[in-house]
Amino acid sequence: MSLPPLSRIVLADDHEAIRLGVRRLLERTDRKVIAEAADGEEALDQVERERPDLLILDYAIPILNGLQVCKRATEVSPSTQILIYSMHDREETQMHLLRAGARGYVLKSDPAETLLAAVDAVLRRKFYFSSTLSHRLLEDFLNNRSGPKSAITDREREVLQLIAEGLTNRRVGDNLGISVKTVETHRAALMTKLDAHSTADLVRYAVRNGIVEA
Repeated sequence: MSLPPLSRIVLADDHEAIRLGVRRLLERTDRKVIAEAADGEEALDQVERERPDLLILDYAIPILNGLQVCKRATEVSPSTQILIYSMHDREETQMHLLRAGARGYVLKSDPAETLLAAVDAVLRRKFYFSSTLSHRLLEDFLNNRSGPKSAITDREREVLQLIAEGLTNRRVGDNLGISVKTVETHRAALMTKLDAHSTADLVRYAVRNGIVEA
């Protein structure tokens, strides 16, 4: 399968230097970066507006994280392929993102050639994982096996990210479209599941597990 001519790409990363570096790398070839985003909400807006061929997405991005963006982007623009470009290599995170619609996962520590290879593969609607990540994980996903189990649900992860970013229960609820009472229920479940005794404990868990950056 050949690549779309002048493949249209959206870059979503909260670090401007990374966006600049990736843009320069991609634009040496027949790939056009049509928009950039510094947070998940902006990334989703750009996907809905531009309907790009590819979204290159950082996982630990503010407001809406990579998992949330994946889920919503596949709904608003099903033809847009999603490649995760991240510093986090946890299998649990990778499985969640695959289930949410991502087709590739590359580490920021990988060589530039790996990112370009991933872009080509994903644009051809193939899966691509860098060699440092688990190929067994991808095989499990493709064979519909259960994969790693998470101690917390996807919604709890969304709530946890926003709590770790310093949002109040009301703002978390507004962001996710749920009531304050529901946020409190999720917070209580997180405290129990993670054996956390304070908001600081939740924040530490979020940082250690790549849900937010320190």
